Amino acid sequence: MGILLIRTVVSLALSLGIAARAYKHKSLNRSGAILGFVVMAIHIAAGYRFGALILVFFFTSSKLTKLGQEKKMTIDEDFKEGGQRNWVQVLANSGIATVLVVILATITRGEDKCLDTKNSALMTGLIGGVVGHYACCNGDTWSSEIGMLSKGQPRLITTFKPVKKGTNGAVTIEGLLAAAAAGLVIGLAYTFVGLFTTECASDVAWKQLLVIPIAAVAGLCGSVIDSLLGATLQFSGYCSLRKKVVSKKAPTVKKISGVDILDNNGVNAVSILLTTLLTSAFCLYIF
Repeated sequence: MGILLIRTVVSLALSLGIAARAYKHKSLNRSGAILGFVVMAIHIAAGYRFGALILVFFFTSSKLTKLGQEKKMTIDEDFKEGGQRNWVQVLANSGIATVLVVILATITRGEDKCLDTKNSALMTGLIGGVVGHYACCNGDTWSSEIGMLSKGQPRLITTFKPVKKGTNGAVTIEGLLAAAAAGLVIGLAYTFVGLFTTECASDVAWKQLLVIPIAAVAGLCGSVIDSLLGATLQFSGYCSLRKKVVSKKAPTVKKISGVDILDNNGVNAVSILLTTLLTSAFCLYIF
């Protein structure tokens, strides 16, 4: 069997096992597990490095979501047991990258390539976009989950005024540091797996290590962009009846910030798109 066929078989078996386990442990609901199986299989079949990125994002974010979930239930209006995600959330966090890895697999026929604009600017831009995509996703999740549990006072990113935990667009020092660390982990995963799957020319081999700091910056930037969008284009208000921050207007809700244009999935999708484009452009410049 060819390399691509072998990887496809591996991807189907591995993705099915992971999706079934995630459904059992309530990390994904039924629709989320079905779509999660599809996108994981596509990523792994397209390249082991891409599979590593989505798996690192999924496993680390799932673990952090479940951490301190009793406290999070009192803060986050939409928090579900186990941090259960549905198909919309899976799509928002993987849709753009899935399109990019399909394009890459078509161009390279499933062969891992190095970041090198001299060889292929298109390929370099696409790979950089995938890295930026998951650095943003991981950074936003780590920032939110750790920020909710931190003892620091959240501040609205647009005004720096103290706000209640759970307010869209609120940031903490711990959360921002977590976002950078989350991006760093994505960069490390990409680079480590690449050591076994790619052979780069000597003049560009050392440059591949730059993915690590680039991903760390992308994780932080993605979280900041998400917070800016959340503070301005997503409504936040305090409900005197439920005693928590909510994202829908009601007679018992006093506005904190933002306007009701985007929901949480919309904010995630836009921040991911912007971070993907910025990281792609930066990789074209660096490599």
